[in-house]
Amino acid sequence: MEHRVRITDTTLRDAHQSLWATRMRTAEMLPIAEKLDNVGYHSLEVWGGVTFDVCMRYLNEDPWERLRLLKKHIKKTPLQMLLRGQSLVGYKHYPDDVVESFIARSVEKGINIVRVFDALNDIRNLETAIRATKKAGAHAQAAMVYTVSPVHTNEHYLAMGRQLVEMGADSLCIKDMAGLLAPYRAYELVKLLKDNLCLPVQLHCHYIGGLAVGTYLKAVEAGADVIDTATVPLAFGASLPPVETVVRALQDTPFDTGLNIHDLFEVAEYFEEMRKKNGFERGVTRINDMRVFDHQVPGGMISNLVTQLEEQKALHRIGEVLSEIPRVREDLGYPPLVTPNSQIVGTQAVLNVLTGERYKLVPGEVRDFIQGYYGKPPAPVNQEIARKVLGDREPITCRPADLLEPRLDKIRREMKDLATCEEDVISYALFPQVGRRFLEGRNRGGRKEPAPASDRVEKDPPNQQRRMAAARVEEKNSRPDPARGPASPEPGGKGPLREEGKMNLDDVRELIKLVNETGITEVKLESDGIKIAIKKGLGLNPEAGPGAPPPARQNPDLTSGPKETAPAMPEQTGTKDRSNLIPVTSPMVGTFYRAPSPESPPYVNVGERVKKGQTLCIIEAMKLMNKIDSEVEGEIVEITVENGSPVEYGQTLFLIKQ
Repeated sequence: MEHRVRITDTTLRDAHQSLWATRMRTAEMLPIAEKLDNVGYHSLEVWGGVTFDVCMRYLNEDPWERLRLLKKHIKKTPLQMLLRGQSLVGYKHYPDDVVESFIARSVEKGINIVRVFDALNDIRNLETAIRATKKAGAHAQAAMVYTVSPVHTNEHYLAMGRQLVEMGADSLCIKDMAGLLAPYRAYELVKLLKDNLCLPVQLHCHYIGGLAVGTYLKAVEAGADVIDTATVPLAFGASLPPVETVVRALQDTPFDTGLNIHDLFEVAEYFEEMRKKNGFERGVTRINDMRVFDHQVPGGMISNLVTQLEEQKALHRIGEVLSEIPRVREDLGYPPLVTPNSQIVGTQAVLNVLTGERYKLVPGEVRDFIQGYYGKPPAPVNQEIARKVLGDREPITCRPADLLEPRLDKIRREMKDLATCEEDVISYALFPQVGRRFLEGRNRGGRKEPAPASDRVEKDPPNQQRRMAAARVEEKNSRPDPARGPASPEPGGKGPLREEGKMNLDDVRELIKLVNETGITEVKLESDGIKIAIKKGLGLNPEAGPGAPPPARQNPDLTSGPKETAPAMPEQTGTKDRSNLIPVTSPMVGTFYRAPSPESPPYVNVGERVKKGQTLCIIEAMKLMNKIDSEVEGEIVEITVENGSPVEYGQTLFLIKQ
């Protein structure tokens, strides 16, 4: 029986996101767009994921304009995008009005198929996106994130599939982002879905450890309707299988794709020349990638762990962390290790190992996860851990987005002098700081050309998590929470684009260099209402360059921006005898903050009595804000670190007198 298999090409979205840090420009896509259109693909995935953020943040491009231009050149093949459910193309949940408007505009501008997934497989987080997609007249494809755990059985996915059918999904996708789906398991799962559900089934497998091609062949035998691939210069490694291999493997079989191999190689030659010209990397399967079969930690997540442990000067403990990750994942209800779950689970495992006590230190994101702000995990959270982490906080049981107020009308008023269309309003709603800077630059006509491609890609392009974590910290959280720490500077250490009357970090460095060269001992500036006092020897190192860590005696005003000039020295009393004082030390390398945000009062002051378990400060480390609580009851005698200063592992932060 003939069963022609269709293919979705991911070259213009997922493939270069996986290998080239999403740094392909629109101008590099357009010359090949019409040829891609003529290949005969089921669809072309060209939008969504990280592309929206990266366009504005790094490439100085309007993502809406990219979509318009691609639609102009691609007239026959449906255009597809990836949507993170209630998180859209961002890193947090957005209100329903933002979700609805974003999807309506995306479809209006050219998207035909919207693939929607949720990191926890919580279908409540898919409801609004699926409804909005169908209302806009597009194809709503509901994706099930594949992972391996005691609860992620074939029956689990069948039950989820039935719910998605009832919700109105037009097709289903098995999304195997970590390359864990083995060929014979794929056959069983696809056959189960096809036999019991009346919807097309698509399969999306990353190559990672090399299973994907075999998995595709068995899935096709079981009845899979569509599979995802990429052109060979952007295949393998963290990307997807090469279309050329899959097409040849199915040629002259009942599952023949009907695609012309010569057309595919013409497309491949274009991207190969681009790869060589720009110095982009090939997809390579490394030993660490293949270890996903053992500990289920994807290669990109391992890269992130290595970076975190290097920052903490504890790389030699990575074996302990890899052993701790499955325990944390079990505690948190077996979440699939996809963003943001991978960062949440991985960072908590690192902290458990470094502190020597499980859940002694819990970032706000982990607490939010346990409390239910990300959704419902596949299995119940360990209740003993939940009680320890949440304390008096009650878990939420509603759909997380139900707690978010509509936002678009307010944003339209805020942006009336800057936004030129509804798409601008949506861009700002998704990424307020990045969106504002982009729109201001565009409206001034001062938008710069992107850097050369060789400078646009990080050393480790598969490691998306670190970049996305930095972006999550930068964006203001839509649900105010006093437990959250202050926002980090933009990745790379640079402040916002220069505006008249304001200074960025490079300006400050130049000023400090001038101070040090001239011998001036004090300078006071007013910038945007914030007073900054700079004393010789207390500022940033002007020779360090953007992104370099500040010295231990950094002036607190440069980092946290308090409304009043902070004291030059840490707070202390006249106590000389410290033998009876209890030190509170830093459990990690990071940055010390006395307050949850620049506008908030410090957690504690000298002379104040604190209770056991009371929050003393925040240490920002590994892109998360980590609250430090007192382990004793007593009086704060001395605060030994300046606000905003870097601290080392084991460094004393407070002295407490019992």
